[in-house]
Amino acid sequence: MPRKLDLRGGTPVWSAYRPPSVPVDRLTRDVKTDVLIVGMGISGAMMAETLTRDGHSVICIDRRGPLKGSTAATTALVLFEIDQPLTKLSKMIGNSAAREAWRRSRLALVNLRGRIGELGIHCQCVATPSLYLAGEQLGASDLRHEAKARRQAGIAASFMTHNELRSEFAIDRAAAILSHDNLALDPRKLTSGLLLQTLKRKARFYAPAEATTIEDTRLGVTVSTRHGPAIAAKHLVLTTGYELVDVVPAIDHRVISTWAIATDPQPNKIWPQAAMIWEASDPYLYLRATSDGRVVCGGEDEDFTDDERRDALTPEKTERLEKKLARIFPRLDTAARFTWSGSFGATGTGLPIIGSVPGHPRVHAVMGYGGNGITFSQIASEIVSASIAGAQDADADLFAFKI
Repeated sequence: MPRKLDLRGGTPVWSAYRPPSVPVDRLTRDVKTDVLIVGMGISGAMMAETLTRDGHSVICIDRRGPLKGSTAATTALVLFEIDQPLTKLSKMIGNSAAREAWRRSRLALVNLRGRIGELGIHCQCVATPSLYLAGEQLGASDLRHEAKARRQAGIAASFMTHNELRSEFAIDRAAAILSHDNLALDPRKLTSGLLLQTLKRKARFYAPAEATTIEDTRLGVTVSTRHGPAIAAKHLVLTTGYELVDVVPAIDHRVISTWAIATDPQPNKIWPQAAMIWEASDPYLYLRATSDGRVVCGGEDEDFTDDERRDALTPEKTERLEKKLARIFPRLDTAARFTWSGSFGATGTGLPIIGSVPGHPRVHAVMGYGGNGITFSQIASEIVSASIAGAQDADADLFAFKI
């Protein structure tokens, strides 16, 4: 089973906005279900809502409890724009596959926005433009080429020159790509809203409940928990973030530590359209505004897993983020009211890995999210639910395990 780490440290900005509470029970006896989901963050919540809507009985367990993992640490820039630019991804996996990955990511946001509206979840979900700024990885000419590649794939993208960027957004960078209809939202309120919908359909939630062993056959899966009771299911879905269980094979997957800050509300100083902003650098800076005018800014990523080391770096990283934010928007009050750190999984391509674990057809894993965790969680709920229903999602092979 996974090594236990604190997935986040500090106080995320979302603590200022209380989500609806999600009731859980204690697991005191052996139980059965159609689908067992391990993990009750955003990925598990999306999966549970989809599967109960399809008529499956569902049990969710989490060794911490709902919303207590890395979901609370996200800055929730819900972008269809994958971390790996389309032009670079095309060189990695081929032009056709790269285009399809970007198109599916774009479609996922359309589906997610419709899902939130249909379910009536109040999570401050707002369609928001984004600016992808020139940086050390992609300069102005590279961004022009990237914008063209996106348009050829059927994805709207506008190239902005230095003068246009300064005139429309007061940002002094060489160039940018302007995109529309990304989503800004409160991730904890979205997660709790999905889980509460799932409870209405008679799902069962148990926490704290830690999975310890997994035994699967061609007929089903049995998961034992730390304190004794076992859960028998027809299918198991692992939505544990980067905390990989033993049944999942080693893949191109690494753990990233990241840091974020949030300011006091300053709605009168927010830039035009409250556009989400991220840059073509490694590591890249990313920022957004909340519904009440706070500025959320994150970045300074590093490749390591030690949570104590990660949290010890928070004061230094906070100062750097404040300075970087001030360079983009000198008029802002960049003093951090909230500071936090988090850990997340990433893959070399920037794409998630979704699907049945090789050799274990009834065990489904969702992993490797990078900066598009919420977007990819939507895709995962669509792919895995189709597989459990005995169907095949059109893009299942694109995101499947490759070993």
